[in-house]
Amino acid sequence: MARGRGRGTGGLRRPQDRMQRAFARRQRARRWLTWRYVLAVVLLVAAVGFGVYAIYFSAWLRADGVQVVGNAQLSERQVLATAEVPLGGPLATVDLHRIEVRLKSLATVKSVDVSRTWPHDIRIEIVERTPVAVLDRGDRLTNLDASGVAFGRLAKAPAGLPRVKVGPGADEDALAEGAAVVVALDAAVAELVDFVEVRTVDEIDLHLRDGRLVRWGSAEQADDKAAVLLELLNVKAEVYDVSVPGAPTTR
Repeated sequence: MARGRGRGTGGLRRPQDRMQRAFARRQRARRWLTWRYVLAVVLLVAAVGFGVYAIYFSAWLRADGVQVVGNAQLSERQVLATAEVPLGGPLATVDLHRIEVRLKSLATVKSVDVSRTWPHDIRIEIVERTPVAVLDRGDRLTNLDASGVAFGRLAKAPAGLPRVKVGPGADEDALAEGAAVVVALDAAVAELVDFVEVRTVDEIDLHLRDGRLVRWGSAEQADDKAAVLLELLNVKAEVYDVSVPGAPTTR
């Protein structure tokens, strides 16, 4: 009878032992999971700290050079002098916007993009204005682009570009109108033009090299006026009026 009771007690203990061992395993698993989270957080903080140090404080990612691309009329020296890129400090802290603002102060610059080229350079990509005419103010010559912006002082007028002369009443809008007229001219007509006279936004004339005069008017319907003028010049006359392209006149 005693032996039977002993076996019964042992039989009861074995399930309890298994439950205790399973509970202990679960506890160890929970502790390991907790430590895994702690370890992951520690590693993440360390990685972030290392990244901050590398980017902002170490010499590994400092601004050491400047790349200038897209400049043809401006020299690299002019670009760098205007950009004033701070070198020697962290590349990440260089104020790209301020560099762009300084470069846009150059009239020759139509647009500019400043970016970081890791690990050590600042890249300046410039789009320069393209001259379509020469602005002749009497005492000085400058380039004139298609939007009417004057830039780049010239010693003499380059061949192949028409001159634009402005009257005392010509403002920036009138200058933009004059540039639009130049752009609209057919190449064959442009070769005949000595200069474009801009008095106001509505009073623009073309003075041809042979002394003939074209009354153009404003820059409105410029393409239509250019097409009409190309045909009208076949008529022998001294003055051609295309200010109303649907009803041109000559005299």
